[in-house]
Amino acid sequence: ASAAGPPAGERVEFAQEVRAEVERRKRATGLRDFDDQLALLHRVLSDPEHGAAACRRIRARFGVVLVDEFQDTDPKQWEILHRAFHGHSTLVLVGDPKQAIYAFRGAEVLSYLDAVNTSDAHRELTTNWRSDADLITALDHVYGGAALGDPRITVHRVDAARDGTRLAGTAPVRLRHLPRTGAGPLGKSGYPTVGPLRANVARDVAADVVALLDSNTTIERGGSPEPVEPGHVAILVRTHAQVSLVYEELQRTGVPCVLAGGTSVFATPAAQQWLWTLQALEQPHRTDRVRLAALTPLLGYTAEDLVERGDELVAQVGGVLRDLALAFAQSGFAALFERLATVGELEARLLRTVSGERQLTDLRHIAELLDDAATSDSLGIAALTRWFEDRMTDPGRGSSDRSRRLDSDAAAVQILTVHGSKGLEFPVVYVPYAWDAAKNPNPDTLLLHEDGRRILDVGGEGSPGYGERRRTHEAEEAGEELRLLYVALTRACCQVTLWWAPSYGTARSPLHRVLFARNPGSSEVAPAAGIPADSVMAEQFASWAKAAGGLISVEATGIVGKKEITWSKPQRDETSLVAARFTRVLDGAWRRTSYSALTASAHEGVGVGSEIEEPEKDDEPEEPPLATPDPASEGIPSTMNHLPGGTVFGTLVHAVFEIVDTSAADLEGELTECCRDVVAQRLSDIDPDELAQALLPVLYTPLGPLARTLADFSPKDRLAELDFELPLAGGDDPAAVTVTLVQVSDLLRRHLTPDDPLFEYADHVRTLEPVPLRGYLTGSIDAVLRVDGPRFVVVDYKTNRLAPGELTTGHYTRDAMAAEMIRAHYPMQALLYSVALHRYLRWRMPGYAPKTHLGGSQYLFVRGMAGPDSPPGSGVFDWTPPAALVTDLSDLLAGRALP
Repeated sequence: ASAAGPPAGERVEFAQEVRAEVERRKRATGLRDFDDQLALLHRVLSDPEHGAAACRRIRARFGVVLVDEFQDTDPKQWEILHRAFHGHSTLVLVGDPKQAIYAFRGAEVLSYLDAVNTSDAHRELTTNWRSDADLITALDHVYGGAALGDPRITVHRVDAARDGTRLAGTAPVRLRHLPRTGAGPLGKSGYPTVGPLRANVARDVAADVVALLDSNTTIERGGSPEPVEPGHVAILVRTHAQVSLVYEELQRTGVPCVLAGGTSVFATPAAQQWLWTLQALEQPHRTDRVRLAALTPLLGYTAEDLVERGDELVAQVGGVLRDLALAFAQSGFAALFERLATVGELEARLLRTVSGERQLTDLRHIAELLDDAATSDSLGIAALTRWFEDRMTDPGRGSSDRSRRLDSDAAAVQILTVHGSKGLEFPVVYVPYAWDAAKNPNPDTLLLHEDGRRILDVGGEGSPGYGERRRTHEAEEAGEELRLLYVALTRACCQVTLWWAPSYGTARSPLHRVLFARNPGSSEVAPAAGIPADSVMAEQFASWAKAAGGLISVEATGIVGKKEITWSKPQRDETSLVAARFTRVLDGAWRRTSYSALTASAHEGVGVGSEIEEPEKDDEPEEPPLATPDPASEGIPSTMNHLPGGTVFGTLVHAVFEIVDTSAADLEGELTECCRDVVAQRLSDIDPDELAQALLPVLYTPLGPLARTLADFSPKDRLAELDFELPLAGGDDPAAVTVTLVQVSDLLRRHLTPDDPLFEYADHVRTLEPVPLRGYLTGSIDAVLRVDGPRFVVVDYKTNRLAPGELTTGHYTRDAMAAEMIRAHYPMQALLYSVALHRYLRWRMPGYAPKTHLGGSQYLFVRGMAGPDSPPGSGVFDWTPPAALVTDLSDLLAGRALP
């Protein structure tokens, strides 16, 4: 910020203090917003010591970087992209500087222009796929060759993908111009005041929309012509005040129209009506407040009702308000509103009126916001009223929830700001206020660029250099207004209708400048152009349009009088309605399933057919232990004897192993912190320090033939929680085959040899319910370890108790674990997880070969893993099914025929 003089210096100091305080509060509460993310990344990448390494790390992840809408990039974003990728990766920047209209948000077109200067290649999109050829030609006559605020941002001619026009019976560009007379007395400047002119234009817009809808104009849609309807039309304006002005005029005509966003619902009449009702709910004994509330659409009484029934009606409404306040106290604001809507027949009453849908939408929207505020902050009626008054005082503050919603899904004229229309397209576009350049003549601050740096001047008039800075500010603002006009005009597919009106600011308006402030053959658009008498102006319009070869029509329009102009939807031939019939055959066997669901029939309770969205770890059955306690069993006592069993504890252990960083210098401290985080997150009663002491030996127990421990695998060699969702028998496009677990049993018999520890499992598979495997198989592999080779090993953690009472490593021998594996159907899980890993590696690993890279499975029964001194193989069950079994099972599940 530029500061000069004590007042400006105080403003700068105040802003700096506010920024520092906001940062302090965000850090104290652990908050970080989107700007913080950018600032943090920028700070890291530009760090003198670590920046280069950070840039290398980022660019190593992305070979090609594509940034869309780059014209809206700010300098910090561009510097991040430039540092990280330019000159190292393929960096593709897609943007249109002619659509750079967000300077007020910090987006700077200068960043785009800087990127153009440093680019290695420049490509142009020279074909317009949106607009008709006739419209493109006509618009080229409007702004072709003009520089939009910078000589490097010039409108060039483009080709059209669609010849001619889809709109029959009218010119692709229409311009309607008003005279000086008819909008009240002329001021000293010789022009009418801008307020009446805006109102006259709004009335003319409404009248012209009605005329268009009543005409025989057709538009080609889907290869055949159809009459122009309200849903084909959009009206684009500069400000929210203009949105309301046009909306009210269109509402009077009966043309269906919707506000397509941007306006705050707290600035609507519905907000005032709710405020009056809340004040009456707060003090139902005050007759003045009760009368105001009674006259709102929420209660629906009229002034005539109050005159005729007087105190009787006031008493009746007061009683209703007391009942509503009681409903709020007992059941909340949502109950209050539903009771109010039901008692007062709100929907039926409003939908019978003109613009009733709009009123009802706003009232319901505000009711939802009031309910949310009352619920989240535990507000009573008095506090809720104060909260609502604050929001009405500053309607633009807060989240996007405040933006008005569409009041109807029916085909309707859309009214929205040019900013809100960016990225959208409409068949017919009305731009009624491109002539209106009225603005604050004495702004408190100036936003501009000085020596390539964006600054906010807070010095005010009279400060050193203010005049020069103001001229720069106005020049940049005028350039953005030209780009706003370009955005508005290029939203149209078939037709644009413009308005021009003579006001004090029209000479500086974007429309007038682009038409009359350019010298022939020059791209420069002067800051202003003179406005001659009405008759001369009409001649200039006619001459300008004539040069377009009939593609532009100029229409002089008078002032629409008090005569009511209405529109009603044409009645179409009635056709008999036939009830729709559901003829599709549902595939009852299609489901989203998992290992747990497939094996549920083998355990107690009723199995489920489809997997829930976020299940607990339910692969450790809540069943009695398999073995009987053996007093003679010797071994190291389990570190988890004092801890519970079951799926809840199993889920807790999985969550800890998922996040622990085994590369930490202090692994015990890291494990303890992870246990504390997980226990707190899951609201567990288990002591996190005791859990950490119980799990630490697990990390240091040798993993059988791997000759390593979990602690030896750094995060880069351990992929935790590999989620998968695999199609079964074709997935969304089922194959004409039926696959069941019986065929899986056949595969096991074919591939497993008698010396395999799980050889007999093939017979156990046949005890499972033979449901058809159609749909998707979902699951999550606890971990995949990468060992030398490389080979990849599936790891699954189990907290199963293999005997009652105190456990030792002696209970977790290979034979005991094999018996538990078969009993709990873990071989099925191991095979399904191996298939998932097989497909993952097939997609992601060049040169993948199942026999070479599949490393089998390790089922880690953590209660039998007591640290480095554990007997060999204790708690670690390793199984390496043949690679051919995994690939054949993958093909079987995919619905492919096997030999």
